[in-house]
This record gives sequence, structure tokens and C-alpha cells, in this order.
Amino acid sequence: MILRSSRFHRQNLLSRSGYRVLPRLTLRWHSDPRYSEPTRNRRAFASSRPRYQDVFHAQLEDSSSAAILSSFRASPTVPQTLTEKIVQRHCIGLPEDKFVKSGDYVTLSPYKCMTHDNSWPVATKFFSIGASEIHDKDQIVMTLDHDVQNKSENNLKKYRQIEEFAKKQGVAFYPAGRGIGHQIMVEEGYAWPGTLAVASDSHSNMYGGVGCLGTPVVRTDAASIWATSKTWWQIPPICKVTFTGTLSPGVTGKDVIVALCGLFSNDEVLNHAIEFAGSEESMSSLKVDDRLAIANMTTEWGALTGLFPIDETLERWLRYKATEAALSRGASKSGSGSQFTHQRLDDLFANQLSADRGAKYAKYLHLNLSTLSPYVSGPNSVKVATPLQELAANNVQIDKAYLVSCTNSRASDLAAAARVFKEAAQNNGGTIPKIANGVEFYIAAASAPEQGAAESSGDWQAMLEAGARPLPAGCGPCIGLGTGLLEPGEVGISASNRNFKGRMGSTEAKAYLASPEVVAASALHGKITGPGWYKEPLGWSGVTRGEGDGVKEEDRMITADQALENVIGQLDSLVEEGERDVHGTTAIGEEQLTDVLPGFPERIEGEIVFCDADNINTDGIYPGKYTYQDDVTTEKMAEVCMSNYDKSFASIVRKGDILVTGFNFGCGSSREQAATAILAKKIPLVVAGSFGNIFSRNSINNALMGVEVPQLVQRLRESFSGLQPEGSQQNITEPSKNWESLDSPPPAPQAVPQHEQLLTRRTGWKLVWDVRRSKVDIQEGENGRKWSQRVGELPPNVQEIIARGGLEKWVKKEIEGAV
Repeated sequence: MILRSSRFHRQNLLSRSGYRVLPRLTLRWHSDPRYSEPTRNRRAFASSRPRYQDVFHAQLEDSSSAAILSSFRASPTVPQTLTEKIVQRHCIGLPEDKFVKSGDYVTLSPYKCMTHDNSWPVATKFFSIGASEIHDKDQIVMTLDHDVQNKSENNLKKYRQIEEFAKKQGVAFYPAGRGIGHQIMVEEGYAWPGTLAVASDSHSNMYGGVGCLGTPVVRTDAASIWATSKTWWQIPPICKVTFTGTLSPGVTGKDVIVALCGLFSNDEVLNHAIEFAGSEESMSSLKVDDRLAIANMTTEWGALTGLFPIDETLERWLRYKATEAALSRGASKSGSGSQFTHQRLDDLFANQLSADRGAKYAKYLHLNLSTLSPYVSGPNSVKVATPLQELAANNVQIDKAYLVSCTNSRASDLAAAARVFKEAAQNNGGTIPKIANGVEFYIAAASAPEQGAAESSGDWQAMLEAGARPLPAGCGPCIGLGTGLLEPGEVGISASNRNFKGRMGSTEAKAYLASPEVVAASALHGKITGPGWYKEPLGWSGVTRGEGDGVKEEDRMITADQALENVIGQLDSLVEEGERDVHGTTAIGEEQLTDVLPGFPERIEGEIVFCDADNINTDGIYPGKYTYQDDVTTEKMAEVCMSNYDKSFASIVRKGDILVTGFNFGCGSSREQAATAILAKKIPLVVAGSFGNIFSRNSINNALMGVEVPQLVQRLRESFSGLQPEGSQQNITEPSKNWESLDSPPPAPQAVPQHEQLLTRRTGWKLVWDVRRSKVDIQEGENGRKWSQRVGELPPNVQEIIARGGLEKWVKKEIEGAV
């Protein structure tokens, strides 16, 4: 169904859309060729909605990993978001007139790639694919930060192997005790504004705090980057989060992100790229350290990136770093600060990147910073966020407090915590008071330089005098390693980033997250409380937030072009709705065929086996106890596949069946066996309402095909369940040894229909996936209804990875071809 422009009167469109336009206002199309489109086969109001190429189109997530994709369809130039512009700069093999957009698969070369304690597992994959020398030595950074307290011979041996490998390869290396990898990336200038950097850790998002597009990769991805310097990525849907107002005294960046996770807790930004924006006044109230904390925890919010603008606030911070580097240049053997020069900053801001006017976003959210108060996350979930004032009234006693992690352990954070004790000393005869009896308070700086700055200011000593226990600069308790973990029945509060069950110790403990000053005040008083720095504004009535940009319609002043852009966006939605009938079936209309590589199957078909549950995590797909056993046979993998979800799964499913499941399938940790176990079960295709971002990438990397068809999931539920899923299941916990892997928090508990007993059901329905036509055909039983649905494209570059048996084999073939 095509909506024609003749059906709409311009003024009616604008008035129906809620925009006030002056009489006799003339609307003009852009004459700039950058905003023009080919007229052939174009509807009158051109769609700005991205047509996703990927198999896992809701995710549009992933991160990066090996070299690929050189075939792209040329598209007209369109306004780009900051995310798209940065990706464009790093793409390889783009046609001259190609402007990337959300949904595109791209081949890119990241500016930097960081690995940490998992560098040796990455190296073993690197060797296994036939590589021997890192392709671009300047691109790679290795740090040791996760298990730095572990002095066992096995860990020390691994650390020696990593250091020797790094030195042999001639790449940047930072030993245990130097600091957390993400902090090193920022303070050494590897995470540079306007570039794209990746790391084998889920908190790579933190680089967005300095205007660097940071996103995570898994081990296989990192190994292929080492070997080729390139990776593939699919640009996610992009959400614009607009800040209005300014932070009140006593409110921090940590409060902002804790509140965002709790106030927008329905997966609004799941697998999205986020761009933060606001007026100069609003953004200047968020200092760089605040931005780093916010960007860091966009991971917990469910996003793949969290990008702040390259603005005056960032420039002031960079200029300070450049001046500091100029004064100390040559004094540091490691070349610390060598990335920061005023000449380089002159070039950066002479060609300053920013989102284009008219750039399109998948969604818009807003938060008024002036209405925000200190917040606390938990217990045991970032989706539960409570104003400190409310939680403090509950008199929550604590056993342990932590000022650790890459999120909030910089010098400014340590200073805020020390201020709590210094102010308390004024009422204690000038003596720093001790922390509460029975409370253990652990502190670890984000890096050695940050600790040095805290020592120079006296902040570190103030906390030691209060009874804090120092730990080496590293991850430590944040990931459940080393000294001071939570014991059964204990309650802890931390300035770190993740608090789901078992993350910081026992699954029978409770963990809260808060700002450094709230953590320090809680340690001092033995219960969750604050330092009293925040004063509620007169007339305050709650936090102002919601969808959109936060500007009241009666206050909105827009140009005709902006009005037209908004109307076109609304028309896109109308067109999409018009293309879908009441049964959720999309009209196929004019076909756009996908090239299918020789030998790649054009059709995949089989009987649908339905696992009716949302948020089936990777532990449900492949039990954690087998994850680090290297001798598990293919037969055993098939036997235990999905056994933590349904012990009957193995006996119900047959070779060639198509597995259909609910939404966010494969959330949780990054174990690649979640994909390979399904392949071991001889299941050629997984269909879901949506996929967890890491699972979808691991699927492609391991040659498992998947496609998202939310309408099919809903139709199956209508036919076999009649009930929407409700939360249940066992607690999701961090698997043993998962610190060596890229992990992501489960966005929600597993959910199954409340009264539905069949976890795995043979439906008798048939599904045919037509790869060339990017559609699925459904036959609802032998004499049932037939219908078709468009799905995301499986482009040839991804077909090539799958056809070769996965990413490792693809890279190995590329290396062999280059020799």
C-alpha cells in the first residue's frame, strides 16, 4: 500500500501533527543536492525510516570483529547522526556516494582495539586461525586489570604470556596495577573524540564520555581485528536522549544514569546506540567525569554505545590534558600524554563533528536534570532505582561499601568521597572519624595516576584514616574477584556499575549502586544515606522525563523544514501501518532481491518447534558448568542444549527443526557455545521476536543463521498459549570465570506464560525462509492459514562468513589468500 501525496493537504498535515505554523508559510524542499533523492520508484514523501539489512534487525547491535563486507547499495546523501558520521570515517570499501545509516552492515577499521586479561584467550584464537603477526600494531592496546589480586601461579603465568606476546608484537601494553583498561584508554588518549574504538569488554561504551564511539567486541572479533585490522558491524538504531535543565548541587552523573536505568526500565534503549544532547547550559553542568560515568553505565541500560557531543566542555578538559602533557612530556617512560597536543586539538575542533540538522533517530527520550535528586540502584537490579531520600528512610543497614571500578574511581570521585569524611572531621575535633562498626570499606582507584592525584590532594589518606581498605588499581570486587566480596546475607553498596545477583560475591547477598559520596556516607553511618549536600528545590513535584525532546509544544518554535521533517516521519509510520493488515502480515509488494552466493541455500525450511519464553539467557541455552570445559563433545553439546530452560528439549527436537522463541533470546553472558550448541543439535535456523545483542553476533561468527519475526511469535502465542508471558524462573547469575569474557546484564527475568506447562512444543507449523526474497512463508498446520512476512536481509558479506563455517574460518581463508 502506497500513500500518495495528493491525499494530503499540506496545512492539514501540519495542523494534524500538532505544529503551529504561521499563515502563508511556504514549505520548500531542500534545493541542496545533499538532501535530494532519485525520483524513480520514490513515493511523494520519501521515507527516512531505515530498512534494516540485518538478520537480527531489532538488535542492530553487535560490535565488531573481522574483515568483511564490501558490497553496499548506493543511497542518496542524507543528514547523518554523530554516530553515523563517526562510523562513516572508519568504513572501508564504501562506494563513493554511499552515506551509511542505521541498519547498514559495514566493514570498518577501528581506531583502537583494547583487550585485557582475556588477551591470552584472544591470542590462542589468533594463532588458531593461522595468524602470527598483528596487522596494525598501532591499533592494539593490551591491559591487565581484571584479576590483579590473584597471585596464583596459573594467573601469573597467563599475565607473563600476555606481556611477552605484547612485547614481541610491539603493541601498547600496561601491566597489572597500572589501571583499568577503559580508564587507560581515556587518560592516554586512545579513546579519541570523533573516532571509533572497540574493546573485548562490555563497558567499552565509556569512551563515549569523551566523544569517542566505543562499543564492545567478543574474543573471536578481537582475534580477527588483530589479524586483519578490520571488523564488521551493523549500525544500531540510534536513540537521542536530550537533557534539559542543570544538575543541582549534590547530584552527580552517577545519579543521572542510575535514574535513567530505573525510570526507563522497559528496554527502551535495548541494543540501541545513544546520543546525548542538550543546550550548552545543560551539557556544561555535566563535567567529563560525569559523562564517563553515564556513558559507562549505558551498558547496564541495555545500549551498545553512549555518545556525548564534542563540545566546549570536552574541549576544556582536553586542553587541560594537553597542557599537562606538555609540561610532563618526556618524563614518562611510557610516553604518557603523548596523544594530547594542542596542535592535534586545533585540528580536532577546526573539523568538529556533530550531528546534522535533520538527522533521523529511532526514538527520542528526555530528562530534566534540574528535577533529579540523588538515586540508588537496587537491590540486585539496575532496573530498580529509588530516590535516596526514600531509601534512607528505610534504614537499610550495610556490611560492605565499595569505591571501585572504571565507573566512579577517578580522582574527582575519590575527592567527593573524602569530602564526606573531611566535613565529618569538623564535628569531631578535627579528627577524621572512623567508618561504622562492622562495616568494611574498600577503595581502589581507576588507575595509578588517578590514585596519585588523590594522594597528592590528601583525599586518599583521609579515607585510609577513616578505616578504608586499599586495593590495587583494577576491577576486583566489581567483577567478583579478590578481597572483600559479599558473603551470604550481607548488604553492600558500591560506586561500580553492575549489581545483579552474584556479581560481587554471594547470590544470597544484596547489592546497591550509588554515587561515591553516598557510598562514603553509608560507610560512615553504617546504613544507606547521603552526605546531605542535596536540597530539594521549592515546588519540586517529581522527575520530569519521557519520550520526545522535552520541549512543550506550546513553547516550540520550528522552521517549516523542521515541521516538514516531522510530518514525513509521521507519514513513514502511517505507511508502515498501512502495509500491515490486522493479522500482522506485511504486504510483499515490489520485490528487492538479495544476491545469494553460489552454494548458499536460497531457502531454509522445517517444522516450527516453539519455546514460548522471553529473555532466555545464554545459561538457559548452554549451562555455565560446561562453558570452560574444553573437551565437551559435539554430541554432549547437543544433549545439554537448552537443558537449563527445559530438560525435555533434547528429546522433543529433531534434526532440521526450526527453533522459534520469544523476545531477547540469548541475553546474558557472551559464551559462544550458546550458538554452537544449537548447531550441534542440527537446528539450521533460529527465529525469535528479537535477539540478545551478543548472541546474534556470536551466531553469525559461528555460522548459525537467525531471523527476527515478532509477528510469528505473537501469532504462535495467540494459537497455543493465549497468554502473554509473565516473569518467573531461577535467578540469573554471573557464571564462574566469566570475567575472562564479554558479559552483558540480563535485561529482564526469563518469562513464560503463567499457566503454560509446555516449555517446548512441536507445533505442526511449517516455516520457509526465502533468503533471496527476504521473507518467510508460514503454513499454520496442514489445513491452516498461509501468510508471508518480510524479514531483514541476509547480505552476501554475512552469507560468506556463514558459508565458510564462521568468522574464524573466514579470517583463516583471508590470511591464506594473502600469503
